[in-house]
Order: sequence, then structure tokens, then C-alpha cells
Amino acid sequence: MRGDRVRRPANRDRALEALRQLHEVDVNFDYRSGSPVSAETGWRVDDYCVALPPEPPGAPLENGSWQVAKRLLADYEFADPQIVRAVYDSEHPLDGRTMLLEGRFFWMRFLFGVRVGEVVDDLVSIEGRNVRVWGWNYRTLEGHLERGQLDYEICKWTDTGEVEFRMHVVSRAAEIPNPVIRIGFRVFGRHMQKKFLRQALKRMRILVESELVAQETGRPLSDAPESAVGAFREAPPPPDSGPPA
Repeated sequence: MRGDRVRRPANRDRALEALRQLHEVDVNFDYRSGSPVSAETGWRVDDYCVALPPEPPGAPLENGSWQVAKRLLADYEFADPQIVRAVYDSEHPLDGRTMLLEGRFFWMRFLFGVRVGEVVDDLVSIEGRNVRVWGWNYRTLEGHLERGQLDYEICKWTDTGEVEFRMHVVSRAAEIPNPVIRIGFRVFGRHMQKKFLRQALKRMRILVESELVAQETGRPLSDAPESAVGAFREAPPPPDSGPPA
């Protein structure tokens, strides 16, 4: 398939064939039902945020922190390849794109699918402050070990110039027929989910800072010094970004 982007899965041909088959697979939960999404109804709800290098107040700079992070987010480059690798058709629009993810746990490899739901590109107001937001979410497909949705956003607070990478996750275990995998997921699944999210925060900050350093120094990215990772946190969602319906 021309345009397939493969981030070194264990078996490229197997991964590409699995990606083609995923286009006929449906989302594995009813995200349109309008039912409450909360711990009380059996869902896990998580919010994470990391500060990226700030910019001057106002609209995002052409090659600044917000734009660099936006590109990395669009290309799924923020994901730690030691935990998750991705296969997708880069010629397909991001909105509605089907992706094959390869989860990696010690020597084991798990292939599962997700599909991009919405792409957000807007200037919003939060508690009277303007925030430039770009991002997207994906939802789990049949065969995934979980049910749920993960929202990624790059935010710039235009009054101060602060730039953030935010993730909002709602998830619960799917039905897993294989008893060995089911038990293993119960034991290790939550740990690996949190590890993926925290590593994504670290990796995004490192990549953004490294690219900004490369712009300033004129050195290739490979020669840019590795940045110390800034503090990251599990953050409450902004007031107007509650759990997805």
C-alpha cells in the first residue's frame, strides 16, 4: 500500500496485512450512547499533562514549540517505540485514519487496532483565557485488549505563551477469550498503560526541545544535546473537557 508508514514492527509484511484487514473492523464500544463515563460506571479516567518550551504570548510561532509538537503528534512520533509501534497509511487523512499498534512487553508482541475519531483545531476559551488547541483522538477496535478512547492535544495559552501536551484517557478491559492473555493483562495491563502515557510525555518534551535546539544551533537533530526531561503530572482536565460521551 503506497504511503504505509511502518515504525519497525516485528514483521513488516504481517503488520501491513493486519492493517489492511482492520479497515473492515468496527470500534469495540458504543461511544455515541451518551452513557456516563466515570469510575462509577466501570471506566478508568486519566488525565496527563507536560509543559513544553514556552513561546511569546499570542498565536503559535511558525517553527516554535507548538508547531513542532503538532507535527510530532500528527506523525505519532511521541510514542516510545520500546512500548508501542505503529503502522498506518500516511496518505489517508488523519480524520478517520485506521492504525495498527504493536504493543511490546518483554519478548511478547500484541497487534491491535485503533481508529482516529475527531481532529480538533480551534481557539477555545477556558475560564476567560484563550487557548490554541490542536489534537486528535483514537478509539479501540474489535480485537483490542481494551475498550476506550485516548485524546491527545497540543495547547498554547495565548495570554502567557505556555505550551502543553495533554492526554485524556477513558478505558476499560475488553473481553479477552484467551485465558493466559486475559490473566496477563489483568496483572500487567494497567502498569503498561501508565508506562506508555508517562513515556509519551517525556519523549514529546525531549523531541520538541531537541528540535528547537537544532534550529538555534544549525546542528542535525542527532547531534542536539539530550534535554533533561521536565516534570510531568497527572492533571485534572480543563473545565470544558470532561469525559467523552
